[in-house]
Amino acid sequence: MTGTQGYVAISRRPLDLEDYIDVARRHVTWIAAPVFAGIVISIVVALMLPNTYISKAVMQITPARVSQQLVPTTVNQQLAERITQMQANILSRTSLSTLIQSPDLLLYPKERASRPLEDVIEAMKMKDLRISIDGTNLINKQGSSFTISFAYQNRFKAQLTVQKLMTRFMDENQNAQRDNQTLLKEFFGDELNGAKANLEKANEDLAKFRAENAGRLPEQASLNMTGLASVQAQVSRAQDELNRIAQSKLGIEQHISTLKGQRDLYSAMEKEVPDTMGGSPAIRKNEELVMLNKQIEQGETQVAMLLQSFRETYPEVRGMRKRLEVLKRDRDEKALKYEQELLEEEKKPKAAVPRKTTNYVAAKAQSDMEGQINASLTQLKVLAIQDDQRHAELEKLNKEMEDYRTKLAQTSLLEAKYADLKLAAQSASDKYQEMMKKSEMTAQGSDLISRKAGESLDVLDPPSLPQIPDRPNRPLIVGAGTSIAFMLGLALAGLQEAKDTSLKNLKDVRAYTNLPVLCSIPLLENTMLVKRKKRIAYLAWSAAVIVGIIAVSAAAFYYSSVTMAG
Repeated sequence: MTGTQGYVAISRRPLDLEDYIDVARRHVTWIAAPVFAGIVISIVVALMLPNTYISKAVMQITPARVSQQLVPTTVNQQLAERITQMQANILSRTSLSTLIQSPDLLLYPKERASRPLEDVIEAMKMKDLRISIDGTNLINKQGSSFTISFAYQNRFKAQLTVQKLMTRFMDENQNAQRDNQTLLKEFFGDELNGAKANLEKANEDLAKFRAENAGRLPEQASLNMTGLASVQAQVSRAQDELNRIAQSKLGIEQHISTLKGQRDLYSAMEKEVPDTMGGSPAIRKNEELVMLNKQIEQGETQVAMLLQSFRETYPEVRGMRKRLEVLKRDRDEKALKYEQELLEEEKKPKAAVPRKTTNYVAAKAQSDMEGQINASLTQLKVLAIQDDQRHAELEKLNKEMEDYRTKLAQTSLLEAKYADLKLAAQSASDKYQEMMKKSEMTAQGSDLISRKAGESLDVLDPPSLPQIPDRPNRPLIVGAGTSIAFMLGLALAGLQEAKDTSLKNLKDVRAYTNLPVLCSIPLLENTMLVKRKKRIAYLAWSAAVIVGIIAVSAAAFYYSSVTMAG
């Protein structure tokens, strides 16, 4: 029976500190070479990287020097809110392209020679140019600040670039405010002219409507109602007066009828009686003068009654005055004539023959009745005149009352259109006043901007001239390169150790053979071979050191030349 022979995998024993030291000693070249190369390469890289200087400037957002309660602002944004908009304009491709190609800057010459300008602009925006806004105070609407920083290899150009950016911010702010005010001024000027034209047209239409409908406007309805009530009261008084005149006429007519009856009675009672005076002139004088005096008294009574209702210039009064003058003149002439006849009669002898004469008592009573009848007729004439006047007045009042009623009836029809016209005029007036106020606010805002009393940008810290480069961080680069190289050396040493499966020391012999070790014989190598290996290692390290020194010196020379030039 034959047996099979197999191979069993043997795991490595765990290493201790002494083993790690032995591994490092055996593979020191694999560790030292990467470390040396890493140091040299990191130093060269650190020295070859160009210096980058960062120039910074701080601009302050200064609030308006005049309170908005005194002069309201016409800007719809706070300056802090407009910074973002200005930043977008300043960092646009057109603006940055002009800045990069400015004759006094000429930024990124190598990059522009090898890459499109758009890529250079994007790289500048992403890596080198920073605008940071302090947002803490912006929320409180207080004065705040923002920082402009630019990183570039030339510190003087970095400072000049920041200065140009600051100037552009201030110019952009001024131009934005000026353009805004110009736009507002033109806009509100056009709106004001339009509002003024609309107001004039609305007022013209309203005035024309009022002129065409004078007395029928809704606002005159109360006056028309008051006028109608007044006319109705006058009509009532005129009717009452007509009723009074009619009653007075009826009473006077009855009185005249009574007087006529009494006159006829006295006329029947009149008879002749003996004339003891013999028909002397004295008796005739007495009769005629009594009749004339009676007529004059009646005429004066009629004149007095007429004057109660009319003036002296009234035709009836003037005619009555003339008749009284004629009667008085006749009375005076007859009185003079009768006196002469009386003197002649006294000179003649008296006759003894009795004569017949009239009943003077009845005649006097009849004359009185005639006078009263004439006075009553005069009163009837006066009342008739008054009645005609009252009827004419009543007719006039009725026309006025009908006119007022027509106006009141038409008022309700005109009320809607009149209200629309008034509303249009009021709206046009409000619009005009609003545009006038906004136009004045715009003018005040322009005045504030011209006086630099509004919200503005001021330089808080001017652009700095950096003395120490911000990057690269050379100690960090050298340290990182050395660390990486050391880790790489350890990894290579470990890899070489893993590939070597030979037994290195007595611990390996005991661990892997399980045999007791009586003694150990050191490895004896050829002396010439050992010396040759040492000589080769020495030459290799010498060459590496020389190459490293040359590389570091060249990098240092380049760094110093570039630094001096910058």
